[in-house]
Amino acid sequence: MHGSRTFLFLVSAFSLAVFLRLPAGAQHVIRVSPATIQWGYYAAGAKPVLTVKSGEVVTMDTVVGIPAMLEELGAPADEPLLEMKELYAKVKDRGPGPHFLTGPVAVEGALPGDVLEVAILDVKLRSPYGWMSIEPGAGTLPEDFPYLRKKLVRLDRSRMTAEFAPGIRIPLQPFFGSMGLAPPSGRLGSGPPSYNAGNIDNRQLVAGTTLYIPVHVPGGLFAAGDGHAAQGDGEVCVTALETNLTGVFRFTVRKDMKLRWPRAESPTHVITMGLDRSLEEAVRRATREMIDYLTAERGLSADDAYMLTSAAVDLRITQVVDGVKGVHAMLPKALFTR
Repeated sequence: MHGSRTFLFLVSAFSLAVFLRLPAGAQHVIRVSPATIQWGYYAAGAKPVLTVKSGEVVTMDTVVGIPAMLEELGAPADEPLLEMKELYAKVKDRGPGPHFLTGPVAVEGALPGDVLEVAILDVKLRSPYGWMSIEPGAGTLPEDFPYLRKKLVRLDRSRMTAEFAPGIRIPLQPFFGSMGLAPPSGRLGSGPPSYNAGNIDNRQLVAGTTLYIPVHVPGGLFAAGDGHAAQGDGEVCVTALETNLTGVFRFTVRKDMKLRWPRAESPTHVITMGLDRSLEEAVRRATREMIDYLTAERGLSADDAYMLTSAAVDLRITQVVDGVKGVHAMLPKALFTR
């Protein structure tokens, strides 16, 4: 009897420890299949693959790549590669963009005019490799590199580094290049980012950060993909270090927020974003969004907000290769002492 009580106590203690490690809220999982992928688009009329309540947590697998190219480069036949082969064989509704997007997820109570808070709880590598390519006619320097070049890069999950070349190791900071909601009508391609977020390629959006996206259709219809193991600001050759990822997200409907453009927050910074085909206009939008934040959330006058942005906020180029260019403004939270 004493042994049974000891066993039950150990089981209960183990179960409690496991529970405490899990994020709060109901748990849902979406695997990659032809039924759970939007190939190259965000769409107002898409049927959700999952509907959750505000505050619930969803784990989502994603894939990125072309199976034939990865096999040619010597990638192992892991689960994500097999999933991609099935997508190529069975998914006929494609485009106009190139990305595999897992979803969409609908969140109960999310209505046009609201904001969906997407807390990125975890981002995990699914594969021991990443890949990059130079594509003719694309990138920042198409005249200098008018040819195709492909590269497979080994990822060391224990050290969280990539062996780019002998003597060159890249620290891994995995994030999703594309996270977004549906537009108010029709279909948006997954290539250029927009007011719905989408392919923003913002390398700040790692585990522990939060993305805020304006809602345009009931449920929001969130989808994610374009996994990156690492990326520099700019993403100048078109690809980051692309890889297959699993993300863990908590979705919360925010009726107390009103946004025109995506916004983000890390443990150390508030991040506003500007998106436009003109880099100068993207700079202006990111700056105006920061001024709006400082006046609405911090109580500054517009003049003080503009001057504080000039004195303490960093403007960074998010990416310049998606047709629509991105700039993000980084406001240190440490500036505020109360």
